[in-house]
Amino acid sequence: MSISHAPPNPPAPDVSGISEQAPRTSPEPTPPGLQRLTPASASARRVRIPRWLRRTTGPLLLLALWQLLSGTGVLAADVLASPGRIAQVGWDLIADGSLPSAMGTSLRRVALGLLFGTLTGTGLALLSGLFRVGEDLVDAPVQMLRTVPFVGLIPLFIIWFGIGEAPKIAIITLGVTFPLYLNVYAGIRGVDAQLVEAGESLGLSRWGLVRHVVLPGALPGALTGLRYSLGIAWLALVFAEQVNADAGIGFLMVQARDFLRTDVIVVCLIVYAFLGLLADFIVRSLERLLLQWRPTFTGR
Repeated sequence: MSISHAPPNPPAPDVSGISEQAPRTSPEPTPPGLQRLTPASASARRVRIPRWLRRTTGPLLLLALWQLLSGTGVLAADVLASPGRIAQVGWDLIADGSLPSAMGTSLRRVALGLLFGTLTGTGLALLSGLFRVGEDLVDAPVQMLRTVPFVGLIPLFIIWFGIGEAPKIAIITLGVTFPLYLNVYAGIRGVDAQLVEAGESLGLSRWGLVRHVVLPGALPGALTGLRYSLGIAWLALVFAEQVNADAGIGFLMVQARDFLRTDVIVVCLIVYAFLGLLADFIVRSLERLLLQWRPTFTGR
């Protein structure tokens, strides 16, 4: 009997000298004239301009152009005074107390008109937005009255309230009421119906729905209406203070118009703009404080 032997296994090759790493490919050569930028170097090279500087660049350039035209005589002084002259006149009005006194009178009129207009517009919007019967009774008359120019009602207000402070405050109140009414009403009716159904399923009462669902949902529209109403309030103040006024910023403008003082008129307009900008800043700060729960797009 012959026994066959299997051939022995071949010896394993020695791989101790072979590296386990894959061969590295040489990097592609950088084209001449181009430098490879890392993220760190790219961010270091990019200069970030502060936002306040970007926002003030436009007004500063406009002011410089205005001064250049006035200095070269292209813009005559009797047409529009130079920025330097306006600054000097503004300082003189502050020094003799005329401008602070006028600002106090105008601020008081706007505050009272804004208070009465806010109460009236918000009350009518709540009545019309929360109740269908209120909408039937209130909305149609308000829509009719808001199409009447409030400036055209000045003669009636003078006949009804005299020539004192009442007609001026009434004009501002009327100008504030309608924008606030429209925005609050739209905010109430724009609340998502699914949120109302969710509140009802959680057992909220009618007042609970209004307090926890409807009013927070209408708050963004109400604040937008307040910002718009502030602009209308200053516009109404300009008309109100030029009718039988003996104090206020508008009274200074009327006097300056009679004496052809364009520098005083521009100072009054700048004060109007500054006060309006300050009021809008206050409302926007209030909006950011009250609407922290609502994420919004802030731009890129």
